[in-house]
Amino acid sequence: MITVTRLNNTPIVVNPDLIVFIEETPDTIITLSNGEKITVQESVSEVIKRVTDYRRCIFNPSIPIE
Repeated sequence: MITVTRLNNTPIVVNPDLIVFIEETPDTIITLSNGEKITVQESVSEVIKRVTDYRRCIFNPSIPIE
């Protein structure tokens, strides 16, 4: 799971396996497989980094999540 921040500064935890796509218009919008859209403060590149870090941790538990 990754933590991102809604526009109202509320943190939310997202299952990255449910992410269909991410767009920046200029806000970052994460679209999930159930059709739900979440607008977050993080940039697209930051969300991708968090997903990548999460997956590295899952496949190699010796690597800590930063």
